[in-house]
Amino acid sequence: MAIKIGLIGGSGMGEIMPVDNAVRIEADTPYGKPSDKLISGTIHNAEVVILARHAKGHTISPSQVPFRANIWALKDAGCTHILATTACGSLREALAPGDLVFIDQFIDWTKLRKLSFFEDKVVHTEMATPFDAHLRAVLISAAKKLGLSHHTKGTMITIEGPRFSTRAESHMFRTLGADVINMTTVPEAPLAKELEIPYQSIAMVTDYDCWKEGTEPVTYEMVMNTMKQNAEKVRNLLLEAITNLNEGGGTL
Repeated sequence: MAIKIGLIGGSGMGEIMPVDNAVRIEADTPYGKPSDKLISGTIHNAEVVILARHAKGHTISPSQVPFRANIWALKDAGCTHILATTACGSLREALAPGDLVFIDQFIDWTKLRKLSFFEDKVVHTEMATPFDAHLRAVLISAAKKLGLSHHTKGTMITIEGPRFSTRAESHMFRTLGADVINMTTVPEAPLAKELEIPYQSIAMVTDYDCWKEGTEPVTYEMVMNTMKQNAEKVRNLLLEAITNLNEGGGTL
């Protein structure tokens, strides 16, 4: 079976990834339009479809991006696998800014907030059908080859809504056994599971002051700089993984 990988990433991925024979595709789904046009083409002779979660120059807030539409659009474009990347804050001291976490489970906090954080509802969401062993091994091998510090198993908490900032909330997340947290996106995994498309998420760890017990302040510029550096690491990881797939003789 030929492999066609759908790549979901942050702002500007479509312009940065070196896609050959690129064609921009408009898409409509039962969930509305995805967050950006799809870019279909090839990278190192491998078929890919790229979609940015937050399109360059987008005017809608993160909580309004139709994430489920992204998954539907990639499935409709013929993708056999979806690889999603995201920037997250770390909840564990063992995870440092710049680390990669291969997510195996989401904990989804559905916003039912009135006045208290503790009125929120927690929903445990298993990862969608994961990548097969070969594709996952290729990703991990590529991370090792690039000297990236990574964790092959992790739990990510996703929240649709504003950023949390209290240490009490951070402690609550830790008690759930979470590794990283993404404050702006709802998980795409449930729909990927429903559509029976293998899905792998990689979190790029970015440090936030509210997740650590230290007193050193973390500025917006520091966070943005770390995210930019992490995005470059992940782009290199994706390119290396695609190269390894081709060199390994896999059917693409």
